[in-house]
Amino acid sequence: MTQALTLARPYARAAFSIAREAGAFAQWSDALAFSARVAADPQVAGLLGHPRLDDADAVALLKPEGDGTGQAFADFLALLAENRRLALLPEIAGQFEQLRADAERIVRARVTSASELQAGELEGIRAALKKRFGREVELETAVDQALIGGAVIAAGDVVIDGSLRGKLARLQSALSQ
Repeated sequence: MTQALTLARPYARAAFSIAREAGAFAQWSDALAFSARVAADPQVAGLLGHPRLDDADAVALLKPEGDGTGQAFADFLALLAENRRLALLPEIAGQFEQLRADAERIVRARVTSASELQAGELEGIRAALKKRFGREVELETAVDQALIGGAVIAAGDVVIDGSLRGKLARLQSALSQ
């Protein structure tokens, strides 16, 4: 996995540079996300490595129709195909999104709670995270009833565990020492 990330990094930076120059972050994000989903499909992944699939057909398979990126995205896919790096598209897309978030000063956070959170609660979490990180915050929510109560917030490499399950685990650990 680490090798794939290392190999994907220069391609993600190149895609980011092209998107920045064109002022087309959103279009490139969408196009990369589409291509990454297609490339990650097990049937397509086997096909992409097949020696009888030529580069032009691989590009046609992976390029979304009417994506707004012009010829630049097709050329990018052709470069990946030529270098036998199409399988790296999921990693490239992920790294591109990180570069975009840094450039746009956005923190993406995932809030996992025991039950569905109300809009007011989400806004409170968003405001607290914005204050902590000094950036705009995009929230993604999920429900995990195993948390019993509270929530777990993951933003980048920061994890805030305010779940009842987490508190009970910490209490159990403290009592067993």
